[in-house]
This record gives sequence, C-alpha cells and structure tokens, in this order.
Amino acid sequence: METYREGVIGALKTVFDQEIPVDIYEMGLVYDVDVDGEGGVVVRMTLTSPMCPAAGQIPVHACLRIAALPWVRDVRVEVVWDPPWTPERMTEAAKLELGLF
Repeated sequence: METYREGVIGALKTVFDQEIPVDIYEMGLVYDVDVDGEGGVVVRMTLTSPMCPAAGQIPVHACLRIAALPWVRDVRVEVVWDPPWTPERMTEAAKLELGLF
C-alpha cells in the first residue's frame, strides 16, 4: 500500500499553482492521502486561500494526475478549510525555493 501512496504523492508533486513555482505537496496543501486495496484514492487538501484564483483548477488537476496512474480505479479530492493553511506547512525545500529563509 505504501508504494501506491508514494505514487499518488509523486502525481501530486506534478501539480502547481500557476503563480507559485512550488508543487502543492511541498507547499503543504495536501493534508492526507488514503489508498485502499482496490484502487481507490482519497486526498484531503486545502488551498492557500478560499479566494485563490486557481481554486477551481488545482483540485481538478490533482484528480486528473492521480487518475492517470494505471492502478487507480476511483479518485476523490476533497478540499477542506480546517485546519487553515499557513506557511509553516511548507517544506524546507519550498521555503528555500520561494526565498523564505
């Protein structure tokens, strides 16, 4: 199961907000990745802000990238607002890329 989870995370690392040069996983927007034994995937994620211009696109892109994995049968991407995203959720690599150190 962990190999499949890592595959989903790899797919999520190919999804970017057009205005930010860091993928959604490194930005800390992905809160949880659940994979079952039958090809089902559920991702809980947030956005930097409810007013994010790409709010309608990012979850769709995430869903499409995950669905492209050959073993995936069903994908659900849930956008949640609690807990709210803060810059502290970003990885050190993301902070470095954005010059926040």
